[in-house]
Amino acid sequence: MVIFKHVKDVKEYIAMQKKAARTVGFVPTMGALHEGHISLIDTAKAESSLVICSIFVNPTQFNDKEDFEKYPVSTEQDIEMLVNAGCDVLFLPSVAEMYPGGTDKIKEYDFGYLETVLEGAQRPGHFRGVGQVVGRLLEIVEPEYLYLGQKDFQQCMVITRLAELTGLRDLKVVICPTMREADGLAMSSRNRRLTDPQRAIAAIIYQCLVSIESKQGNTPFNVVRKECEDLMTAKGFVVEYVTLADATNLKLLDNYKKDTPMVALIAAKIGEIRLIDNLLVGSRES
Repeated sequence: MVIFKHVKDVKEYIAMQKKAARTVGFVPTMGALHEGHISLIDTAKAESSLVICSIFVNPTQFNDKEDFEKYPVSTEQDIEMLVNAGCDVLFLPSVAEMYPGGTDKIKEYDFGYLETVLEGAQRPGHFRGVGQVVGRLLEIVEPEYLYLGQKDFQQCMVITRLAELTGLRDLKVVICPTMREADGLAMSSRNRRLTDPQRAIAAIIYQCLVSIESKQGNTPFNVVRKECEDLMTAKGFVVEYVTLADATNLKLLDNYKKDTPMVALIAAKIGEIRLIDNLLVGSRES
């Protein structure tokens, strides 16, 4: 695996590889890698001839300075995982390299409705920051394929919209299934910060998502939502949202909707750790 820290060097290398007719598959990350990230690398290897991963903890997408400062960093371990996974290139830039004119000089994108609900409402400015960094990375890497994990469902929709706004018609955004621990907890870099007692109950979020999926057609969603909120609250979670949305546009739904692809989404904090998860909900006859 080749490691680059400077934009100029990685762009030159990619240009040389593209002259050899290699297609680029790109996996952007903030490091603290886990098997969910490696599954994206594996998928990229199967579909692309040059796999590039980036590690960059982007300051502009954190609306909580403390969350940014506490974000886990494990660069040496990450490099070892990427080497073992067969990644071809790691781009490991500094903030100055990514934002040479300062963070306020980077182009911002308007994602409309998508940045006003759920994660957008809970974390003001978050998706503007995501758009800034991913837009910048796409300019640098110019991939044919971009690999994202479904765990960040709303972010996947935002980045898909970003590809449209930037006119990258030849870019294929590939959304890969959420990787889970044995008890159902979605793999996340933030899981490292959970204490043992917190980790023991964290999978309740996934259990609630499964309950939402299984009770459609039998129980109104507002009843199921309250059951989930009460259960999580009783276990010590501070619930931010338990919701159901149209999976094609993220329009929030009051109830299960026949013949509509849906997604159930949950965000909750246990102690200082904020966890999010989602599950696609297949439409059934009512």
